[in-house]
Amino acid sequence: MAGSKARPSSKKSAPPSHAGQADSIAAELRLQHQRAELFAEVTLKIRQSLQLKEILSTTVSEVQRILRADRVLIYQILPDGTGKAISEAVLPDFRSILGCEFPEEVFPTDYQALYAEGRVQAIADVRDPQAGLADCLVEFVEQFEIKAKLIVPILPHLNKAPAAAETLPANQLWGLLIAHHCQNPHPWSEFELALMQQLADQISIAIAQGELLEGLEEIVARRTAQLRQVNQDLQQEMNDRQQAEDALRRSEEQLRLITNALPVLIAYVDKKQRYQFNNQAYFNWLGKTPASIQGQTLKQVWGELYDQRMVIWVQRALSGETVTYENEIRWTDGSRRSVDVTYIPHREGSRIKGFFALTSDISDRKAIERMKDEFISVVSHELRTPLTSIHSALKILATGRLGNLSPDGQQMLEIADENTDRLVRLVNNVLDLQRIESGAVTMDRQLCNAAELMVTATESMQAMAQQHDITLSTEPVSIPLWADADYVVQTLTNLLSNAIKFSQPHSTVWLTAQQRQVEEIQFQIRDQGPGIPEAQLETIFERFHQVDSSDARKRGGTGLGLTICRKIIEQHGGRIWAESELARAVDFSLRCPP
Repeated sequence: MAGSKARPSSKKSAPPSHAGQADSIAAELRLQHQRAELFAEVTLKIRQSLQLKEILSTTVSEVQRILRADRVLIYQILPDGTGKAISEAVLPDFRSILGCEFPEEVFPTDYQALYAEGRVQAIADVRDPQAGLADCLVEFVEQFEIKAKLIVPILPHLNKAPAAAETLPANQLWGLLIAHHCQNPHPWSEFELALMQQLADQISIAIAQGELLEGLEEIVARRTAQLRQVNQDLQQEMNDRQQAEDALRRSEEQLRLITNALPVLIAYVDKKQRYQFNNQAYFNWLGKTPASIQGQTLKQVWGELYDQRMVIWVQRALSGETVTYENEIRWTDGSRRSVDVTYIPHREGSRIKGFFALTSDISDRKAIERMKDEFISVVSHELRTPLTSIHSALKILATGRLGNLSPDGQQMLEIADENTDRLVRLVNNVLDLQRIESGAVTMDRQLCNAAELMVTATESMQAMAQQHDITLSTEPVSIPLWADADYVVQTLTNLLSNAIKFSQPHSTVWLTAQQRQVEEIQFQIRDQGPGIPEAQLETIFERFHQVDSSDARKRGGTGLGLTICRKIIEQHGGRIWAESELARAVDFSLRCPP
């Protein structure tokens, strides 16, 4: 359809004769005016269409109407060099070309190059040898009854902006605008050639605008999809946040319901020491509602008590340490109550965001402990004098000054003397512990030397060690420390006594010391005894606690020695602990002089 071997050409009308020059000029002007109006009408109809398909359909219909052609079609060139008819206006008497396949020889590569240069091909008679059409091409076009044809190239890039045109190949061919006469050959006029070229240019503009519109529509569609997705994500995030807030609100309500029912002060304090949560017990105890405390600082709520007793523990909690201490607060009825306070740090990664505060009333427990201590003190004092007398009498009987006893009597006497001695030690330990806990004992701290204290304690326990066939190994270290020498020696002798009693004969007990930090010295008493179960390492320092009570009685233990040691060390500001692995050891640390 599109191909022929003839070069594209155009025909020109003959100049008018001299006699009818005026009439010709007038006729030419009328014709030009008619052509301009006609072209404007067609252009307007094309421009009124928005979709490329509709533009192409309008174009072929208007060209067919104006040129009175039998068939007008638009042939698009595909990227692979082939082509197809995409829009057509044809009279009912003639066969449609839409949907037909075209052989390669119809539109060879050299013809594409020819049309890409903007040339127009006008053939008045396809059978005219001057047209230069090959026999196979004539045979092909005659099956569509084509007698004459006019072919104009469509080159959209020629109407693009310079920047856009630079990115496209030179003379890029989009397609062809083709008109057919099928009844008779038809010489094509200058008007028909000009109109087809102008309409091809309009199609080029429409294609460029259509591509731009399609690009904009694609961008708008993509952006709309993105915005829709963002909107969906935002809506989902809002829903999730609302659900989280509702869950948090329900959780807080449940937490407040639970905590309000507990007879303890429960609160959360942020890192700025402001209350962010507190339960109803604050109103029951202090007369302050949770709402009135919310956002207030610890100092605002507790006043002078904060500076006197609380601030040091608060600072330790905000440094990441779990702390427990005892305090005394005034209730809303004016009474003073003893309380046990625990601060638990709230960690988020490596940061401390605040702490949870739990305060329990221990006034009743304290009262019971005071009554118990008073009872023990009274009983112990009342027992000490008769026990001392009994013990002394038994010692005299054991010497034989009051007469000799039978072997059975002597054995009974030794048993009585041993148990009386144990009772005396028990009473003395109870009294010592009661005095330390009641505050009646004040540690007289002075500058001491660790080596001297270790030697004194070892020498005092040497006789007991020899009696049990135990070797005492001491490595005195000359380290200054700030302590009550008598009570430190008492602690060392108590620990050495325990180690000796629970060691096997021919074994060794070690006493060592070392400076752990600039202001801390650590003593260690290590033995080769049976060891202590890991679960009981913390409880052996409690009153009357014994790992094996039957064995302890056989070895003469009272269950108070380690408790007294702990009280002495704690009053020095130190700490004591036990380890039981390959080497059984009890360690305690004290502060060195500042």
